[in-house]
Amino acid sequence: MMPCDSNMTSVVQRIARQAFLTFKSPPRIGERVGKSFTENHSKLKSLMTEVRASDLKLVPRRDDESSAGELPPLSYQHTAPPVTYMQICETDQFSMGVFLLKSGARIPLHDHPGMHGMLKVMYGKVRISCFDRLERSALGPGQTGALRRSVLRSSAEYTEESEPCVLYPDRDNLHQIEAVDGPTAFMDILAPPYDPDDGRDCHYYRVLNEGESKNTGEEEVWLMEISQPPDFWCGGEPYPGPEVCL
Repeated sequence: MMPCDSNMTSVVQRIARQAFLTFKSPPRIGERVGKSFTENHSKLKSLMTEVRASDLKLVPRRDDESSAGELPPLSYQHTAPPVTYMQICETDQFSMGVFLLKSGARIPLHDHPGMHGMLKVMYGKVRISCFDRLERSALGPGQTGALRRSVLRSSAEYTEESEPCVLYPDRDNLHQIEAVDGPTAFMDILAPPYDPDDGRDCHYYRVLNEGESKNTGEEEVWLMEISQPPDFWCGGEPYPGPEVCL
């Protein structure tokens, strides 16, 4: 990594500083969103729109380096992980890193309890399907299998030329991410980071039925909470880009 003092104007550094400003005191669920948060969030989204793979020193990977799409799900268990993560930085307020998906890989439908998020594709193409629960049911520790009436908000494809995909604590909070037509990578900010001890554990879901289409164009579905799918796990690898200082 480059020395921190020589890298204060990198786009990655500017994104990290703006994320810190944006999420140092975010609105709680149900609170009115203030002007300061809205302005800072908009600035962060603009910076994320600018960032490219070269800014992170990422080299797009080829299909022959990422052949998971040709393998049946369980064979992942005998090969490299279908998804890897490069951590750029993490504070109490937010985490920032890069997810890399092999060809044909997916990050299963999952939630972000009480969290904001922003995702920007660095190379390749992803399909992101965003859901929200329409009603909440209490679960005890370790309970799975509960049904939740939900709505499919959107399903769209994103490339490096697309704007960031944004999620909020109360909107587009559940999503599934699939690699399309080859390997892909995206930069990801979550605020605050996952923390099971603070009520922010990651839960996985399966869509049970297609449901009814609403007049808004959204589609009601039923989701069932499940254990982490056996064909998904995430490995780690070093981040090659500019160092971030906060």
